[in-house]
Amino acid sequence: MGKEATIWLVIAVYVVFMLLVGILNSKSSKGMAAFTVGGRNAGAWISALSYGTAYFSAVMFIGYSGGSGWDFGLWSVLVGIGNAIFGSLLAWLVLARRTRECTRRLKIKSMPQLFEMRYNSQGMKIFSCLVIFIFLLPYSASVYKGLTSVCSILLGIDEQVCMIIIAIGSALVVVLGGYIATLKADFVQGIIMMFGVAVLLVMVICSPKVGGLSAGFSNMAQYMRGHDMLPLPGNAAISLVATILMTSFGTWGLPQMVHKYYGIRDDKEVKRGIIISTFFALLVSGGGYLIGSFSHLFFGDTLPDGGKDYIVPNMLNQSALPDILIGVVLVLLISASVSTLSSITLTACSTLSMDLVKSKLKRNMRDESVAILTRVLCLVFVVLSYVIANSDTPILEMMSYSWGIISGSFLAPYAIALYWKGINRAGAWAGMVGGFALASLPVIAKLFINSWQAPFGLGAMMNQGPLFACLAMVLSFLLCVVVSLIARRAGWKSGQQSGFFYTGTAEQWRKEHA
Repeated sequence: MGKEATIWLVIAVYVVFMLLVGILNSKSSKGMAAFTVGGRNAGAWISALSYGTAYFSAVMFIGYSGGSGWDFGLWSVLVGIGNAIFGSLLAWLVLARRTRECTRRLKIKSMPQLFEMRYNSQGMKIFSCLVIFIFLLPYSASVYKGLTSVCSILLGIDEQVCMIIIAIGSALVVVLGGYIATLKADFVQGIIMMFGVAVLLVMVICSPKVGGLSAGFSNMAQYMRGHDMLPLPGNAAISLVATILMTSFGTWGLPQMVHKYYGIRDDKEVKRGIIISTFFALLVSGGGYLIGSFSHLFFGDTLPDGGKDYIVPNMLNQSALPDILIGVVLVLLISASVSTLSSITLTACSTLSMDLVKSKLKRNMRDESVAILTRVLCLVFVVLSYVIANSDTPILEMMSYSWGIISGSFLAPYAIALYWKGINRAGAWAGMVGGFALASLPVIAKLFINSWQAPFGLGAMMNQGPLFACLAMVLSFLLCVVVSLIARRAGWKSGQQSGFFYTGTAEQWRKEHA
């Protein structure tokens, strides 16, 4: 069997599996609750691997690992370690149990509903709904772009064909099966990702260009000394820290990541999930960034054609992987990307249908009709993502814009509310709007003012997405706390406190807002 036939066979087996998962679970996702939270009965392995596969996609493997490896050398491994410690371990420790408890008690299905019940604000619910739908689109598009470079280099197929394959795969899982199908698919895809990364890591390290782990570290250290990367200069160090913080803490405010806590069965599964998700992140993210950190051993000082998005694909191509392993690598990347896309699509579209259409435009809409509308919106979202993916914006920029705006807006009002009863509607609005505005500056520069320079000699504003994402999250926290205190002392109506979120039930909420 030839190379292309072998690779296509492996991919075909994967696509058939995804189709079966979607079809077999289609009957169990008729209502909106089943479609979005799956009965809230997920175990630790399924929840943790679903979290991990939603976290790491081709964006990480291709865009971030290659770009960070090129800019920071061996230092880029710190990004993977940060993702495991801060983005998985600490996130689960701080957020999982309390999020699971309040969303189960109040029967919350989305982040906008959480904001509405915590701050008693319909406006906040609608604002967050629109931000989620609009700004998850570029993140979804970045996932598409992450696969095009790999397929064009390893498989020699047209980039558009690759985008269509991943669009069909993600649409099948979400539209047919909803949350349960996504979880089950993510479980198997998580196993594929762990196996694939482990094998891929061994093959790259053993390739002639690297020559083993010890030789690879030694040669890269020598290269970095000769190119002023040991230690990193000031601007590069700031950029590295910003990348670590954005890709780690940025996940805390992403609705598709927070959503994974909603369906966990009990606190025992939460504790197990902490360990599983951390191990998964350390292997997948740490391994991915380690591969990218050897990029200069393959290309020296000359970027491959296509730029940073083509670093890792060309590394894999030069590692002389066996045909069957190339197929596994592609399935690994498709699996990671479909998992992420499924989570993004389900979150964005269910939020729009539940929290805008049903809540404000058509209140009498039946639950089954909302589920059908969500499926239609999922198809629309996939198509829009495909269109945006055909722009010339690099993967890293798309992701940083999306994560920066969404986490800059939502992380503080969400995380603080889990622990501090003193935060009020005024403080939450201030944090949400302030974080949104600051994180939007690189996007505005990209769209309208390409020549706009960031302060302190950091370079073009449109390239500072990770840095402004971090600054937005910090500003949002400060505004939430300070404005909450001011509003309470000033006696503002929006500064009043409410304990309903911490003790109330969904039934009480419905009675009060009937």
